[in-house]
Amino acid sequence: QVQVVESGGGSVQAGGSLRLSCAASGPPSSTSGMGWFRQAPGRAREAVAAMTWNGDSIWYGDSVKGRFAISRDNAGTTVYLQANSLKPEDTAVYLCYWDRGGTRYWGQGTQVTVSS
Repeated sequence: QVQVVESGGGSVQAGGSLRLSCAASGPPSSTSGMGWFRQAPGRAREAVAAMTWNGDSIWYGDSVKGRFAISRDNAGTTVYLQANSLKPEDTAVYLCYWDRGGTRYWGQGTQVTVSS
């Protein structure tokens, strides 16, 4: 069982930045991709960003393009989401996932709150 743990959330003012981290336990072999979703109260879960393991394909949701950036560390055990120029509508619980061996593993989420 792969354990996925997010961190780095918090409260910021509009225009600020946060760097979210997502660590996955166990060896990174058989990882095919990683990504982030977000869930705001009363709204559907929204895909934010995703990348393939080797980074040859990266995708962003329209609402975060140009402001957010996804990356991973060289060890392949942590994925990051750099969130810049944050807006109040970015307020949500951010959830990370790892695709390994044909299974998607989710973390519990980290809260991001952006005040105007």
